[in-house]
Amino acid sequence: MGGNQGAGTESVLAEVLAGVVRREHIPVDSHFFDDLGANSLVMAHFCARVRKRPDLPSVSMRDVYGHPTIRRLAAALAETPAGGATVAVAAERPEPGSTARYVLCGTLQLAVFAVYCLLAGTVTARGYAWVSAGDGVAGLYSRSVVFGGALFVGACVLPVGAKWVLVGRWKKAEFPVWSLAYVRFWTVRALLHASPMVLFAGNPLYVLYLRALGARIGAGVTILSRSVPVCTDLLTVGAGSVIRKDCHFLCYQARAGRIRTGPVTLGSGVHVGEQTVLDIGTSMGDGARLGHSSALYGGLAVPAGQRWHGSPAQPTDVDHVRVPPAPCSTARRCAYALAALLQTLLLYVPLAVGGAHLLITLVPALDKASQDLSTARFLAEALALSLALFAAYVVLGLAAVTLLPRLLKPFLRPDRVYPLYGFHYSVQRAVARLTNIRFFKWLCGDSSYIVPYLRTLGYDLSQVEQTGSNFGTEVRHETPYLVTVGSGTMVADGLSIVNADFSGTSFRVSRATIGPRNFLGNHIAYPAGGRTGDNCLLATKVMVPLDGEVRENVGLLGSPCFEIPRSVERDSRFDHLREGDELRRRLAAKNRYNLGSMGLFLFVRWLHWFALTVLGFVAVDLHDGRGTVGGLLIGATLIVGLVFTVGYYVLVERLIGRFRALRPQLCSIYEPYFWWHERLWKVPDRHLVVLNGTPFKNVVWRLLGVRLGRRVFDDGCVITERTLTAIGDDCTLAAHTKVQAHSQEDGTFKSEHITIGAGCTLQVGALVHYGVAMGDGAVLAPDSFLMKGEEMPPGAYWGGNPAVAPRHA
Repeated sequence: MGGNQGAGTESVLAEVLAGVVRREHIPVDSHFFDDLGANSLVMAHFCARVRKRPDLPSVSMRDVYGHPTIRRLAAALAETPAGGATVAVAAERPEPGSTARYVLCGTLQLAVFAVYCLLAGTVTARGYAWVSAGDGVAGLYSRSVVFGGALFVGACVLPVGAKWVLVGRWKKAEFPVWSLAYVRFWTVRALLHASPMVLFAGNPLYVLYLRALGARIGAGVTILSRSVPVCTDLLTVGAGSVIRKDCHFLCYQARAGRIRTGPVTLGSGVHVGEQTVLDIGTSMGDGARLGHSSALYGGLAVPAGQRWHGSPAQPTDVDHVRVPPAPCSTARRCAYALAALLQTLLLYVPLAVGGAHLLITLVPALDKASQDLSTARFLAEALALSLALFAAYVVLGLAAVTLLPRLLKPFLRPDRVYPLYGFHYSVQRAVARLTNIRFFKWLCGDSSYIVPYLRTLGYDLSQVEQTGSNFGTEVRHETPYLVTVGSGTMVADGLSIVNADFSGTSFRVSRATIGPRNFLGNHIAYPAGGRTGDNCLLATKVMVPLDGEVRENVGLLGSPCFEIPRSVERDSRFDHLREGDELRRRLAAKNRYNLGSMGLFLFVRWLHWFALTVLGFVAVDLHDGRGTVGGLLIGATLIVGLVFTVGYYVLVERLIGRFRALRPQLCSIYEPYFWWHERLWKVPDRHLVVLNGTPFKNVVWRLLGVRLGRRVFDDGCVITERTLTAIGDDCTLAAHTKVQAHSQEDGTFKSEHITIGAGCTLQVGALVHYGVAMGDGAVLAPDSFLMKGEEMPPGAYWGGNPAVAPRHA
């Protein structure tokens, strides 16, 4: 591109930007953020307008941040090779949906679920009657072991049998959603997700279970992720490989209204990091490594011995395996697996079965349920029992979470290498499971009260500058005793502190330190050794760097990350509310409001327990003396319990929202609106996972206020602001996707509408931010982050973090 043409590009870019920021003239050397006061949302609109101009090359947010003046941006675009322009990759359009097929599929899925519940109810009723006939403590225990063990084995074997009967061997194939082939696929997937063996992720038993399902897995493989691969015959993992937690390797892909199954192939000695996605058709050679917060798109292959990271992944020199090996024999793995199995069968299962029997026997209200079912006394006893159980759960749970892990703390020394599958590994897993219980973080998160809770767990929070929103409701770690967070730092939801490193034979816990005056966005994996220091903004889904100089006084965005401004003028307009007497006054008001939200949260949870207690009384009464019919009635109460739970929490959320739609906001976290919005986030919604992949989830989304089109396929999407979201007909929302119509940066809260056009696809792990518009038929690639304010053209295919249209190499 010649000089005159470059000058012409400058003038046209300046003209477009002037229209966005509403100025008559834009100097070509003015800094977008420092001089013009623009922010990422404004510049996203600028990029969208540029893409609509055929006389201009396409511009991405990465280009804007890397070249933040018109002159520098035009020069960078001029240096783009002729083959390096953005290409309009046409996404595959979904076939027109069939409402009849959609309804038939939902009917069959309901029938499968009903049969499962009725079978569970019948087996439970007969087993309980047999256990109750035991004589004395010894008889009760022995029968609890036998029945509980049979129930555990049956729940594990049923998905295996269903897979081989309904499918046989999974092969590379393609079929439409809502078809009969899809019903078979969904049945196997639903049973797999209900299997108790999922809880054994990180145990050699889990590897054996996947082998029984047809996966080809070598010796010495460690799988820490609970994201269960469905099409297991298409999974190959070589000996000695490690797959870290929150890795999604499903061996299927949902796109444009169709399910595609395909292989995922990992060689020997492979390491796959945390919060990663392996799409179908991907492979990694022997000794290859994929870093955290990364993704392999379909067809990508990492050569043997190479290190890759990023989304989409690219070669790197960073070594993400930072713990040396240790002796770990096959006998050690077998002994650990056997000990875990015996512990489950001889302790946990009989404790649950026998405990239920003792509860029903010893509590008078349950023993006399049939006599009192229609009386006020019955309701009073049910209320008292549910209140006692709930209070015991809260008090004993809090004691267990805060005290038991401290007894185990001395057995793990920082930076010491331990072999896998031994005493120290068991200690680490126990500490992680106990201290990551969601209930108390959900209760205290988004308030000042999360700080003392995390401190009680063991976090080192330095000299806390209380903001009232220091941490969100979802914070995870490997051990809480090796977490340091600097003063003045604020953390949004979804932080995973990766302070344990794993190899194929060993592990080590190390301190992870987050500097002072940081802000961390959503869904970040922060590893020990992260190279960030003071006053950093870590954007949503950013890949925290492990190499280079320590970043300070900057923002980081993307995977792999690049620098952006730490803050912009719009985000600092409420700074006067974050200091002095005004802060103290507003913080006190926020604390009072949050305390009310916590009380409401406890009341709502207890009321749910009370209703389920009444339902349990009814189930016991219906079963009494009715044999098989009684068992079927107990199974029916399981269905009623799910329907009630869904309807109850829909009603709770709509009541809190006053049955009105949310409106876009730009406000301080110290304004009452934000406190009310935080209250909405506390309404539980994890029960919706049962409805994934069914038409019934669409019904619930509509009840919650989502403007949802017909025949939407939702395989596991999370929608945070329901009434700010519109989704068109025949969209495909893959597993582990998120539509988030809000953002919080430091003390500023923002929300805006999201519009997803008809026939769009969000692939596994993709996140759509607020203010986004996706044209009809657009496709967002796996693990992509579609930034706030972006506009995807109809039929476009974008990918990456941040998401952009692909370019020719």
